[in-house]
Amino acid sequence: MRPVRQNYKTGANGAGARWGVGALALALLVSGCAGAGTASAPGAGGAEPAHGPAHARGAALPAGPARALAAYADRLRRDQARRAAVAKRWGLTAVPLTPPAPPARKPRIVARKGFEVDDQRELGLPPVFTTVPTKDKVVFLTVDDGSEKDPAFLRMMSDLKIPYTAFLSDFLVKDDYGYFRKMRDRGITLNNHTLHHPYLPALSYEQQKHEICGMQDVMQREFGRRPTVFRPPYGNYDQDTLRAAKSCGIRYAPIWNEEVFVDHWEYREEDQDLHPGDIVLTHFQGREEWNGTMPDMVRRFLKTVTAKGYAVARLEDYL
Repeated sequence: MRPVRQNYKTGANGAGARWGVGALALALLVSGCAGAGTASAPGAGGAEPAHGPAHARGAALPAGPARALAAYADRLRRDQARRAAVAKRWGLTAVPLTPPAPPARKPRIVARKGFEVDDQRELGLPPVFTTVPTKDKVVFLTVDDGSEKDPAFLRMMSDLKIPYTAFLSDFLVKDDYGYFRKMRDRGITLNNHTLHHPYLPALSYEQQKHEICGMQDVMQREFGRRPTVFRPPYGNYDQDTLRAAKSCGIRYAPIWNEEVFVDHWEYREEDQDLHPGDIVLTHFQGREEWNGTMPDMVRRFLKTVTAKGYAVARLEDYL
């Protein structure tokens, strides 16, 4: 068995809305035309049909479809104005982009090349990956550990409707499970990050299984579900890690391609840039570890991804 060599901590559109208005307008136009009376043919006792485009003749949509279209457009304008006001309130100069609908067919997730362990495929072990294969211009925000429990972070992410995935270690979250229940109740997925955040390859198989399966028990007891997604602490693992994880019901072991801090980013790839489907890491940390707060980190994160044309999507929607 050879341990995989991850010990580096580097470390989520408006076009859709416009398309929706256009599509609805087209549908309403069609329904309006279909609902209009049919003109009689010339010479059949009826009036000669008018020629030329409808708008040139001063025609209008029937009142019902026109009102529906106007109401829909008004809702979109009000929603965009609300989102702009929320973004401004949280110190953002640009409104975060809206992600596309989740894919109808989930991408096939396999271990990243070079991140496999011995007998990865033969044993059907959970894949370790840093990027989800997708052409969608989205990234996924993941938050690890659980030491900082900032209420402002919860409010900010809820107000902005930014999805993220939490990976929790019990020794850091057990003093306030209620904070993470609030997170769960707001639609955030809570996943497994071991009981004590150890360097797993230094442990025996049974010790690793205790760390992972023990956290599964905590997650079931405190949050009502046993996750299928697990992140090895520090991004370090070996074959025993993935075998133990599989025995505990784990199907995926994502790590990350970038890490965002309050004052900078760190990148795994040589191009030092974001890519569609990248997983971004950050931590539940505050002023004790950073020169700033979690909302400060979120502002840096959103400023970068929005400027580069990326939306933040929900990781579980792609798994």
